[in-house]
Amino acid sequence: MHPLLKMVVQRVALGCLLLIAASVAIFAGTEVLPGDVAASVLGQSATPQALANLRAEMGLDEPATTRYFAWLLGALHGDLGTALSNKQDIAAAMGQRLGNTLFLASCAAAIAVPLSILLGLIAVRYRGRWPDRLISGVTLATVSVPEFLLGYIVIFALAVKYRLFPSVATIYAGMSLGEKLQVIALPVIVLVLVVLGHMMRMTRAAILNVMQSPYIETAELKGLRPFAIIARHAFPNAIAPVVNVVMINLAYLVVGVVVVEVVFVYPGMGQYLVDHVAKRDVPVVQACGLVFAAVYIGFNLLADILSILANPRLRHPR
Repeated sequence: MHPLLKMVVQRVALGCLLLIAASVAIFAGTEVLPGDVAASVLGQSATPQALANLRAEMGLDEPATTRYFAWLLGALHGDLGTALSNKQDIAAAMGQRLGNTLFLASCAAAIAVPLSILLGLIAVRYRGRWPDRLISGVTLATVSVPEFLLGYIVIFALAVKYRLFPSVATIYAGMSLGEKLQVIALPVIVLVLVVLGHMMRMTRAAILNVMQSPYIETAELKGLRPFAIIARHAFPNAIAPVVNVVMINLAYLVVGVVVVEVVFVYPGMGQYLVDHVAKRDVPVVQACGLVFAAVYIGFNLLADILSILANPRLRHPR
């Protein structure tokens, strides 16, 4: 087998094992939660017989291993179960929410990725000078501020004081793309500020790592402009770590939006999860946890594969 294909297959197999391990952790975590799901559904005034009947209906009287494998098999077939609070199919209810979260994350990524690369190139071009210090300082400050606090600051500045955008990011079917983009402007700004610093600093570090290479000196001796040397010669050879950090931050944009969605009342996966955690709706919590784990592992797997493909020594082995 070709070494490149072998490494890709190994990464995919490892990703599948990690997802199974994550499903075990999610199921075990919900199992050890204090309290009784049946009692939380029926209330404190429920009779012992009613509790026993509901536990049997929900399958809670079966061994945990049996319930885990039944849940995992259903999830593999697209059946994530039924919500306890409203008896709705979880997969159907989650579909629209997941689409909203992906839309929000995609809009933030479309701004954050090119902006972080551009700022990283500028920081390298003016390394040690005031543009480099300004970019590094501002992005580090935005990363250091908690998401919820950053969200409230943005709401106060752009929604309350200057009234540029709505403070609540509620989207619904029938809205035009322009209306959606205006509504989600504030959560997109927060997400961009949160991930921008990490991607910019990694881009800067990766480019600086190759700036001492002999071909960079050759390009300088040819009289090429400094920014052209950085963009055309240094950056392409530093693409592997940059791609890796970009993919990890894209995974964060999908998985880590819970706080941002709650702050802006955005109808995505995060808001859906928080609403049903408050209701102690265990099947919904398990399903959301599994989907988040699959997305995060999938993006990290894609980052590994892209890093392998970006390595010329693996693409063209001797």
